[in-house]
Amino acid sequence: MQSSKAKEHNLQAALDQLHADVYANNMAPYWVVDRTKIHDEDTQVMDKRKAIPFHWTYKDQIEPLLHRSAELITTETSERRSLVLVNPGLAPSRATTTTMYVAYRLNDPNEIMPPHRHSPNAIRLGLTGKSNFTGVEGENITFGPGDLVLTPHDTWHNHGNKGDDNAINLSVLDLPLVEALNAMYFEHDYTEEEEGRRVKKAMQSERFPSDYSQQVYGAGGLMPRFVSHHRGTGAASPMYVYRYDMMREALERFKDWDGDPHEAIMIEYVDPTTGQGIFKTVTFFMQMLRPGEKTLPLKQSASLVVSPFEGSGHSLVGNKKIEWNAFDTFVVPGGYWAEHVNTSDKPAILFVASDEPTLKALSFYQKHGKNKAGDIVKLA
Repeated sequence: MQSSKAKEHNLQAALDQLHADVYANNMAPYWVVDRTKIHDEDTQVMDKRKAIPFHWTYKDQIEPLLHRSAELITTETSERRSLVLVNPGLAPSRATTTTMYVAYRLNDPNEIMPPHRHSPNAIRLGLTGKSNFTGVEGENITFGPGDLVLTPHDTWHNHGNKGDDNAINLSVLDLPLVEALNAMYFEHDYTEEEEGRRVKKAMQSERFPSDYSQQVYGAGGLMPRFVSHHRGTGAASPMYVYRYDMMREALERFKDWDGDPHEAIMIEYVDPTTGQGIFKTVTFFMQMLRPGEKTLPLKQSASLVVSPFEGSGHSLVGNKKIEWNAFDTFVVPGGYWAEHVNTSDKPAILFVASDEPTLKALSFYQKHGKNKAGDIVKLA
């Protein structure tokens, strides 16, 4: 008769062989043999790569590398010259959070790239230079610091700089999400119809006035009925540029209000035809912290990319303290407690990107805060 020790040895050998055969056939086991971590079924089913809180500095890291790249990479050698922020927890994937991709771009004076389009939604936020350029579906937009320009899913667009000085902007795309859904594509062969045939073009023809977005949508609550609001694919805001002076004025109007204890003064960019976020996957905000203001801790299932635009301060993300300045970027992954502090005597303005719409569409969105007593309260 076999001893219990021998039976245990034979069982373990059989289990080891079973696991080996399962993996050899491109499968994975999902059962509990014991409670050690290696066999914990809940751990096994989870992706081991997770976005972590992380911070990139503009002055020390991003800006010097942008200028070096501009010296070495020309429009003749590449249609793109951007630095992608890669979260160490997600490397080698080019992803800043699980769902979003952030890049900084420097355009030399008077350079315009040819048109292209792609499945990811994207925005550009002007950082430096008054003559950043993006042409979107026939609307030629010149923009400066703080201006937000949309290039929605599947819209033809091209980027560049119409000024005599370098221009730097920040891009946010839902590219990792699109990639995870196997919906990625890029197209570069832009054509227009001329005399009944398709002709390849290096620039889009201008079909709308350069201030079309402001003329049609610049007065909140008032929308013309005599123009079509179905622009591009109709799956995003038809207002392709949001000017910073309007956003800054709105923030200033509310500076003496109480605001939200967890988010201070926060204003969302919305589709003027629906009041919803500008894209169905990601949304964007400007957040103002008054001098010396500190928010209460907030945790949500949505992931955030935060790019301070004005001022300086620090944030606590999980147990990580992040000291930030203008044009930096840091990540608040979903599930982490975060609080922000303006340490200066001037307002701090933070540009925030969030995948909140995706979480809400799938009914996965949750939001919790801590009150002044430290108790956790459900907010959403």
